[in-house]
Amino acid sequence: MDYFLLILFIILAFLIGSIPSSVWIGRIFFKVDIRKMGSGNAGATNTIRVLGWKAGVPVLLIDIFKGWIAVYIANFLPFEFVGDQFIYFKIILATSAVLGHIFPIYIGFKGGKGVATLLGVGIALFPLASIIIAGLFLIVLFISRIVSVSSIIASIAFPIVVIFILKTVEVPLIILSIAVAVFIPLTHAANIKRIFKGEEKKF
Repeated sequence: MDYFLLILFIILAFLIGSIPSSVWIGRIFFKVDIRKMGSGNAGATNTIRVLGWKAGVPVLLIDIFKGWIAVYIANFLPFEFVGDQFIYFKIILATSAVLGHIFPIYIGFKGGKGVATLLGVGIALFPLASIIIAGLFLIVLFISRIVSVSSIIASIAFPIVVIFILKTVEVPLIILSIAVAVFIPLTHAANIKRIFKGEEKKF
């Protein structure tokens, strides 16, 4: 096993995740820095709120694709893994991509919250679970009209779907699903405070 190549792939996943789609689209097509407008978050939700669907939808799709491709590149490694090593390495690539989105190297390490990129990761690792969770996200969004509430509820439900509904037995994937349920609420700590104060913006 070539550990140098593994490290290169992890770095590549971080660089892919770091692609600041919202910032670049805002600068190139709208001549604005999305981080200085709205909530200041460099993600799809703030882009849609500030610049509209024509900017927000491409940002959303690119951010999802980043997560998916960062995991998929593992298939190009020219050697085989043993046991669960391949799944663990995909999870490492996924983590690297999400961290890249949150701390993008191209724009001073100030990025988004990683929800869309995590969805891309989910599509790569948990296709069916991701479809179910995406459906739950949309239902909660339709009812609450608050993206952060939808993201938090969907993330908490994620391990429930993975473990109890789909009965996943791969320990690495179970651990990852639980990590997502912890990670998303943590990145939305400020949103949670606004939700309890009744100050969170509706979509």
